[in-house]
Amino acid sequence: MKFGPLMLTLAAAGMLAACASPTSRFYTLAGGEARPVPSSPAAFYFELAPVDMPQQVTRNQLVVQTSPAQVQVLEQDRWSSLPSDEVRRALSADLTQQLGAIDVYNTPHPESVPVYRVKVNVQRFESWPGERAVLDAVWSVRAAGSSNVLTCRTVAQEPVGSGYDALVDGHRKAVDELASAISAGMRSVASLPPEAPAATAASAASGVAAKGKSAVVARPAKAPLLPCPSSGAPATASAS
Repeated sequence: MKFGPLMLTLAAAGMLAACASPTSRFYTLAGGEARPVPSSPAAFYFELAPVDMPQQVTRNQLVVQTSPAQVQVLEQDRWSSLPSDEVRRALSADLTQQLGAIDVYNTPHPESVPVYRVKVNVQRFESWPGERAVLDAVWSVRAAGSSNVLTCRTVAQEPVGSGYDALVDGHRKAVDELASAISAGMRSVASLPPEAPAATAASAASGVAAKGKSAVVARPAKAPLLPCPSSGAPATASAS
């Protein structure tokens, strides 16, 4: 019996298997546990702008910390979209669930409904396999057409188990914590009294001046300082 052709076939198959590309795994921050929608939805909309992320993680590959000064880029373990998109999508879903409000960023909406603009700048997005997931973000909430703004910082650190599934779940929980802080901040800003339109005061002053009388125009009172949510670092909330 001749084994030559059979051995050549098996050897070729082995070489092809060895040369085959490793299977890539894709992860997402969306699809966490659903939360019940509040029984009394918020009487406002919000606009969540694109999220700013550190440059070292603005890629599809997972970037993990191997030491405080060294990272490793994982070619076979990837985000399903860029981390900035993953964080924004998960954060928008969390805010919608927690507030019962709609994210109307880049979407037409009724002018009669108040809108609060949310901006998030992530300072750190660290992945420590088997240890922790870190999300350090500075964020602000501003009422559209108003100078009332709340600026805070939230640092979320979630312990994680072994494996990249656990690491991604840790980041998902960190985003949940950030959303809780922003939700509380948005409700605080929404509790402020609306500002008097500047045009009204100017119109009144011009009318008095037209009658030859001196006009004293009162400056609008500054908005009161609001505390940041307890989970966030101290920051300011005032009329800028």
